Amino acid sequence: MRAWEGIWAQKAWILFNKVATPPPAEITSTIWHFGWGAEDMQSAYRKQLASGTKFDTPITDISDLANSPGFYYAYVDGPDNALIELNTAAHHRLGHLHLLSADPITAGEWYVKYFGVTRRGSGPPYNTDASYYKGYQVGPNMSLMLDNINIIIFPVEFAYKAHPAEWKSRTAFDPTEGRVVDHIGFSFEDLPAALERLRKDGVKVTQKIKSAFNGKVKFAFIEGPDRIRIQLVEGQARKE
Repeated sequence: MRAWEGIWAQKAWILFNKVATPPPAEITSTIWHFGWGAEDMQSAYRKQLASGTKFDTPITDISDLANSPGFYYAYVDGPDNALIELNTAAHHRLGHLHLLSADPITAGEWYVKYFGVTRRGSGPPYNTDASYYKGYQVGPNMSLMLDNINIIIFPVEFAYKAHPAEWKSRTAFDPTEGRVVDHIGFSFEDLPAALERLRKDGVKVTQKIKSAFNGKVKFAFIEGPDRIRIQLVEGQARKE
């Protein structure tokens, strides 16, 4: 098996598979985008423009939504139209994964239960009321932390307004498998035990444990909330 192509992002890998045709990238799956931080967002934006980076959304001030003065974001049109957010942060690394869900609270609780993520903010009980920002539904939502990655979950209704053409006759998410962002991954010290616990709880196992690189890497796949493909890997992620 040939080595996977990828980049090391502080505590996680972003891996790439070569495919014969461009993968679909429309916002019709639960994975909306992932985000990179910038200590000086305006300077970073100018630098990216000068280097030829194409932006889907120009730099925008959302200090009121973030409840943080001087908070800016912009969406990069990445390779194969993968959506990448560049946003104000106290770092310049991979910082967040933004998901959409038919039920953000239930999805968030699922990640807490099975992957040990922690919730930012108060609760339970959670605020289940719909909330809006400039006409876009952004709540109820969940904000979770795993290591140094913030997992944010917005309601699918956000996509109805932001991407009306793609959702005009759609009633459910597309599975993430085969799309430009195919899956996310979590690591466990004891993969067989973790997989068995998930299986007993009724979680759909889509690929049994396999190994690669002469047994150095062991992994399996499951299906999570909103048809997300999740890889389970044994052992902690390392750069080497």
